[in-house]
Amino acid sequence: MPFRYFVKQLLLPPGILLLLLLLAWWLRRSRPRLAGACFALGLGGFWLMSLPVVVQWSAGLLEREPPLVRDEWAVLGQRADAIVVLGSGRERGDRAWGADQPTGVGLERQRYAARLAKASGLPVLTSGGLHYGSPPSEAQMMADSLRDDFGVTVRWQEGRSRTTWENAQFSAEVLLPQGIKRVVLVTQAWHMSRAVWSFRKAGFEVVPAPVGFLSGDNARPLGGWMPEFKAIWQNGQLMNEAVGQVGYSLFYR
Repeated sequence: MPFRYFVKQLLLPPGILLLLLLLAWWLRRSRPRLAGACFALGLGGFWLMSLPVVVQWSAGLLEREPPLVRDEWAVLGQRADAIVVLGSGRERGDRAWGADQPTGVGLERQRYAARLAKASGLPVLTSGGLHYGSPPSEAQMMADSLRDDFGVTVRWQEGRSRTTWENAQFSAEVLLPQGIKRVVLVTQAWHMSRAVWSFRKAGFEVVPAPVGFLSGDNARPLGGWMPEFKAIWQNGQLMNEAVGQVGYSLFYR
């Protein structure tokens, strides 16, 4: 897992852009033209990643599943047997809480899943594993937060998965033997296509319940053409998702 982490961070933005800038500095005397090209690519990449309008455009390519209509919430029990909410990492050792906590993205998913569970009466499964072997699992953290913060009791926890593919495979091991084949799947809108594909491959019928859309109007001055630090993180997430979709299509058939 650490090796995979380092490869991922170095080969995807912003890591690859930093490597290009370092390479430009290294080659500035021996290969000035190549150094100039590396500098332009690195700096230009950072500029594009910092633009909210690029977030909006990129998310539009990835967000293929429409949101659930609010009137559908109460009748989800006619279309599914359970709600599955996927983990999204953790905030390590927040001293305000004295323990690891779900990320802001994770809380966004939990809030939506809680609303759907209360409206439909469907039971909930949380899916997410350990952080490099350190407990608690993401599934446990989400279950605790859903109970304490949103008043929803989680029926099942899948606490072994580290990837979206494993989310699906290990959730299938929990749910399919109990005859639960139709699930409402809660994750980010830009992540939903890969998640739906993985869960269908695992044997589920899926009702997508995407949340956290980024492709709407960015509501920024000048249409989102002014750089923002937050956009770098968001564009990094979207780039990671795009690479993940390509990788899954190649390796999980």
